[in-house]
Amino acid sequence: MSHLFAFSLHSLVRRGGKNLFIFVIFSIMIFILASIFMITHSLRAEMDRTLDALPDITVQRIVAGRQTTIDSERADEIAQMFGVESAAARVWGFYYFPRLGVNFSIVGVEPFDKSYKKDIDEALDKLSDRLLEGDTMVVGQGVYDIFKRAFSQKSFYFVTHAGDLKKVDIAAVFKPVTSLESHDIILMRTGLVREIFGMDEGVATDIVVRVSNPKEVPTIAKKINELYPDTRVITKEDLRISYQNVFDYKSGIFLALFIIAIFTFFIIIYDKASGLSSEEKREIGILKALGWRINDIMKMKFYEAAVISIVAYLLAVTVAIFYVFALGAPLMRNIFMGYSVLKPPFDLPFTLDGATLALIFFVTIPVFIAATLIPSWRAATLEADEVIR
Repeated sequence: MSHLFAFSLHSLVRRGGKNLFIFVIFSIMIFILASIFMITHSLRAEMDRTLDALPDITVQRIVAGRQTTIDSERADEIAQMFGVESAAARVWGFYYFPRLGVNFSIVGVEPFDKSYKKDIDEALDKLSDRLLEGDTMVVGQGVYDIFKRAFSQKSFYFVTHAGDLKKVDIAAVFKPVTSLESHDIILMRTGLVREIFGMDEGVATDIVVRVSNPKEVPTIAKKINELYPDTRVITKEDLRISYQNVFDYKSGIFLALFIIAIFTFFIIIYDKASGLSSEEKREIGILKALGWRINDIMKMKFYEAAVISIVAYLLAVTVAIFYVFALGAPLMRNIFMGYSVLKPPFDLPFTLDGATLALIFFVTIPVFIAATLIPSWRAATLEADEVIR
């Protein structure tokens, strides 16, 4: 068997030009498919983690079709509804950093109080005392890394709504559950956030609601909308559907790339299945004349096809993993995320979908091997002198 395998490798080398072309095309096709599947799976996993961490209901006040501030006292009224676990007025907003060309989210929190998210609560349990040390902020690890490259590692001067400069020191760094938040979120005392954004006391950006029984979320959302007709009530499921619709729309571009890759693959299959070259037929005829059995010839051809396809698959998947998770999938990730410069960059979380990689393997490699074996079997069943002629 080892001699047969070695002979197959030598046979591949003898027809190196053609086999190298097939190997490169095969690798590129699998690389494209694997990369896009990895990006989509990673973004879906990140999206699911982000959505799971969101409150059950978000209440926004709408005036003239645009979101505006909402009365904080409404949170107390909503909290009195049957089935509502908690309702909190949230003060937050986006702050644009011209030097970086991105928006960061500044969220107001109260030290030693519960917030609207579990990971923020965990951070506050450890870092609340830091937020009491003057004008300070706690930033995500990604925000800190970006600040460290572009600004000071210790503080930043914010331009307030009134046009004044407000120095805020970096008190600590925390790592949220999701990479998106790590590269986006800045925590400050609520009063400091109000000062920067020019928000009055008694108003908030929105109200977040926790519901005891998830099945009651639609009912409570309807009650809130009836109580406050000027609000837009958004449930976690609404956000999930909205994100999924955007994701499905972006997937149309992925489908186009998928079709191109599959079309290229079947061109290779057609070339392999349409018949052997005269050189390959002559080689099979000579082997038969030397006493090789059909079984031996088929094994040799199987080894050739398996070496090309499996090595191409392993190389392509390895390069795809490096491209997506080490390099951050430049260019290709923009198919799903867009080219907006108003959001900070973030790392794709490392998640591999074994089922998808297995699907790519079984859709491509067995078909390629079969396309190699079928014409080889046809030639091997003929008489040696007929094949050589």
